[in-house]
Amino acid sequence: MMNPCAVATQRPDIDGDDRWASIHKRYLSECREKDPDVIFLGDCIFATLYDTDTWNQYFAPMHCLNFSIRNDRIEHVLWRIENGELDNVKPKIVVLHVGTNNVDNSAAEIADGILEIVNKIRTKLPDVYIVLPTILPRGQHPNKLREKFSEVNSIVKEKVVALNRIQTVCIGKDLIQIDGTISHHDMFDYKNLTNTGAKKVFEPVHDLLSQILNENEQEKDLTPSE
Repeated sequence: MMNPCAVATQRPDIDGDDRWASIHKRYLSECREKDPDVIFLGDCIFATLYDTDTWNQYFAPMHCLNFSIRNDRIEHVLWRIENGELDNVKPKIVVLHVGTNNVDNSAAEIADGILEIVNKIRTKLPDVYIVLPTILPRGQHPNKLREKFSEVNSIVKEKVVALNRIQTVCIGKDLIQIDGTISHHDMFDYKNLTNTGAKKVFEPVHDLLSQILNENEQEKDLTPSE
């Protein structure tokens, strides 16, 4: 049986305002007009990050583009890649976070869908470094969805651990308090991050990206000084 997460699917225009297609077209324009070092690709977690102080402080100075759309599922991001969002660009790093909206799929389906996107990115950009932050926990109290996403994270980590230029980074563990709850101060709707939550979650991503970018610069600088 075909995994629905691994089948590129255009998002239906349920609201009737064609916003999703319009955002996709804007991203295609940015591919042609800009020269990013880092591209963030994904769903509401990254779309919300774009509106935080953390983005402006940590990621904007890295020459990042953010190709993320709220409510996107894995299959929608896969469609966007297949339809040009990574064409005409040569970033050093692609950061992918997707899967939090695939609540009706199994852990195995979600993990395989993420890996399908990884393969598609690698096909389009053979030399790019791919960073996979873990899917964030959600819900105020411990729940089955958190358990599912934890399983997804374990599967993905195991599958990519031996692959070259692909790295997972654990985020979100600091969101869960001693009693197992998540505070609205960190996730305002127990799914998307506040400014405070974003800073907690994305510091390790910033540190990893800085390390990768610095290593790339050192690799380039091989000419002896005169």
